[in-house]
Amino acid sequence: MKKQHHPITVTIGVLAASAFVLAGCSSGSKGEDGDAALDVPFGATTPAASGPLESVTWMLGGEPTTLDADIDATTADDTVLANVCDRLMQVQPDLTLGPGLASDAEWTDDTHLVFTIRQGALFHDGSPVSTADVVWSMQRHSEDGAAESDEYRNVVSIEQTGADQITVTTSQPDAILLQAMAGDGGIVWNPRVIEAEGEDFGSPGSASACSGPYQVTSWDAGSQLTITRFSDYWDSDVDALTDEVVFRWADETAIANSVTTGEAQGSFLENAGAARSFIGSADVSVYQGPSTNAWVLEATDRGALTDERIRQALSLALDRTGVATAAFGGLAQPWKTPVGSGAWGYEVDTFEQAYDALEGAPAKPSEADLAAAKDLIAEAGAPSAPIVVASNGSSTHNVIANALVAAAQSIGLEAEITVIPQVQYGDFYSDPDLRGQADLWPDEYYISKNDPLGFYKNGASDASVNFGVFSDPEYDALVDEGYAATDDVERAEITTELQKRWVEHAVWIPVVATPSTLIMSKTVTGVPASAAFIYYPWAVDLGSAKG
Repeated sequence: MKKQHHPITVTIGVLAASAFVLAGCSSGSKGEDGDAALDVPFGATTPAASGPLESVTWMLGGEPTTLDADIDATTADDTVLANVCDRLMQVQPDLTLGPGLASDAEWTDDTHLVFTIRQGALFHDGSPVSTADVVWSMQRHSEDGAAESDEYRNVVSIEQTGADQITVTTSQPDAILLQAMAGDGGIVWNPRVIEAEGEDFGSPGSASACSGPYQVTSWDAGSQLTITRFSDYWDSDVDALTDEVVFRWADETAIANSVTTGEAQGSFLENAGAARSFIGSADVSVYQGPSTNAWVLEATDRGALTDERIRQALSLALDRTGVATAAFGGLAQPWKTPVGSGAWGYEVDTFEQAYDALEGAPAKPSEADLAAAKDLIAEAGAPSAPIVVASNGSSTHNVIANALVAAAQSIGLEAEITVIPQVQYGDFYSDPDLRGQADLWPDEYYISKNDPLGFYKNGASDASVNFGVFSDPEYDALVDEGYAATDDVERAEITTELQKRWVEHAVWIPVVATPSTLIMSKTVTGVPASAAFIYYPWAVDLGSAKG
């Protein structure tokens, strides 16, 4: 979310999501039956709250796995952490970048980024947030093996250079480092709590190590997690109207039932299609907003999918329109790339034109697409064993997995589905043994930045989520050039070339892009409708719809 080299704040507005608006995922768009309009407001925010609330119940798609973002960070984890943990920078509801625990940030030259750290902030245990604590946190994020270490790929040193000053030295200009500090790589931890908790940190019952406007006050494993307003929060401009938020989790059917009956007041849905039954409801509102989210099929290095011709053939044969209808009720869009248009935070025309020119990921395969796919299979040779696609058993994963099986069969390949328990499914990113059980798995992926370079860096040979499927020295060099390109026009040209190569090589197979989708009782309002809820403390804006 950094449009130029030095400024701390940039403007993206909702224009970056215009492709989504025009494509039919917003107010007045056609439904899956082709004639009923889907009257869904599209924008960054919902109407402002008018009054306070004692308690709100909010539904998640699954139980948080850990509140230690250096180990893992699922959507459920981040939905909670966004309210509990302050970051150096802060994503805003419109996906722009604002200050967080750093009141200022400035590149003093091409390789030195200086942060000014606020003084007077308190951790939840009442101890002050020191500049040294920020250094410790950044160093923890950057350690080899940490989930956020890739955000620090160009960082050479992190040093305290004044009472309220930290200087980060990089090996080259880094156009997206500042944006990364608004994501989990910018969380400021309380080192004393983490050291005292040891391996238990982040699990149910462990102490809070953060300084956000809410703190975790209970976590009953398997049941619910409660956050409560932190009365000594440092930012006097933040006036949280809701005293506590109780998180519960369930599958999408149970979430819908909970909001329908009033047992819960809202949910940021992982499956946009689950909102369709609420459109036009007298009691429940549906909102959609800009997002970087896209559903993809991620390949593993276990066998057949290491041959890019097999991946290319499957991409050509996949019926994305069918997935958008069957899994999302028409509230998602067939998509050619692995990152949504909410990432187009600058040079929007350039990214739109480059997107339109992409080939290899049709919305619905034509006869020519299928013929080309069969030619690729003939050239590569059919795999000796069936292609195995994973699913966690949810309806969305099942639809996408079945669509992949159908695509494979349409071009003469055998394919089958293996079901991985939902509690283990996220381990595909960290467990090579689990990846050894499938050739690819569907998942929803997002980034904290409104710069597609923040995604396409994942194709570099040394990227933590490049699982040995793709390696190209020219691509690696382009990633380095992209980081160094602080001029927007230049960086957009480099990033669209990375995008083109990613899609051509089918590193991951894109399926659909999904706007952020929110269902909410009409008794409450205020939270952002955009994907900012993953990193922005959205609960501070939540309140009663009536004064």
